[in-house]
Amino acid sequence: MGIKDTVLPPATLSMPHICVIGSLNIDFVTSTPRCPGPGETLTATSLSVTAGGKGGNQAVACGRASFVTQEIQDVSVSMIGAVGADDVYYSTLMRPALEASGIRTEGIEMSKTAQTGSASIIVEESVGGENRILVVPGANHAGMMSDIPQIITAVEHQQPKPSVVVMQGEIPRQTVLGLLEYFNRSSSSINVIFNPAPVFPEGVPLAALRGTAVLVMNETEALQMSASIAGLPVGNADHIAEQEPFNPEELAVPFHELAGVQIVLITLGARGVYFSTCAGKCGIVKGVKVAKVMDTTAAGDTFVGYFAAAISRFLVKGLDLTAFDAEIETAVQKANLAAAKCVQRQGAMMSIPFAHEL
Repeated sequence: MGIKDTVLPPATLSMPHICVIGSLNIDFVTSTPRCPGPGETLTATSLSVTAGGKGGNQAVACGRASFVTQEIQDVSVSMIGAVGADDVYYSTLMRPALEASGIRTEGIEMSKTAQTGSASIIVEESVGGENRILVVPGANHAGMMSDIPQIITAVEHQQPKPSVVVMQGEIPRQTVLGLLEYFNRSSSSINVIFNPAPVFPEGVPLAALRGTAVLVMNETEALQMSASIAGLPVGNADHIAEQEPFNPEELAVPFHELAGVQIVLITLGARGVYFSTCAGKCGIVKGVKVAKVMDTTAAGDTFVGYFAAAISRFLVKGLDLTAFDAEIETAVQKANLAAAKCVQRQGAMMSIPFAHEL
């Protein structure tokens, strides 16, 4: 699907709707034989400028998961985030990429006080591609992204009203905690899919996490979140990992029993994905073997987006999420297949596959 000829299909009131609240970044990736020393100038190998941010990546994954054919999009996807008002990269790179993936961008604030978030990444070729990354949060931590009531109003005024809200950890912690508490209320009709990446150093308290519909974590994040809900410092996760073998079955239980999380998903890299529900259904979906791994950057975001699309299609039927047990394994398999397709391509956002490619 080309960017210039993409036309967003109109949303209908009966169409599932996912709203992604999160970060939008421009990534500057420089590859170099080695890093320069103090005062030294080197000739680097290449520079690439790409759209990114976990919020943007997951929105694109939701959007691309909804294109059942090149022309038909069966899930409406909107993005709430913030960029610098005068950023030429947003108008020429990021917005076209989002809209080509079926994302509605009217909820993105054009900040006049902060620049677009950015990541400057140095890839050192002589040591196996080791990364050094400098992140400037910019508009992701300013303006609307620090204003919980404004975000809530923006979500609730959308049509059709979203049944699913997706969030990550690259916007202010207090914003994330406030939105979790608001949308996780028993009276709320919105189901939260939360990917705590990165996990806040201060953790996520039970009061905010309680009632979350879906919690998606990798192994490191699962250990950190387990420490957090146990009232321990997030840093204790490293100590736990050194002392005990990783056991996703045991880790999932407290999230159900203490935090009332309905679905826990723990991605295990090449080994697959562990899933567990509050009704007791659990298992491991094996990883998909690929010929060659090119770039794993957006694999987790791809998984989140595809699973969110499956949940939203289910909820539009008017069924309670507890009935999703009958479909969860299939949903995990498809999300895992999409992530496997993603890692065989170079780059982040633009490596995420459309559903009709699978």
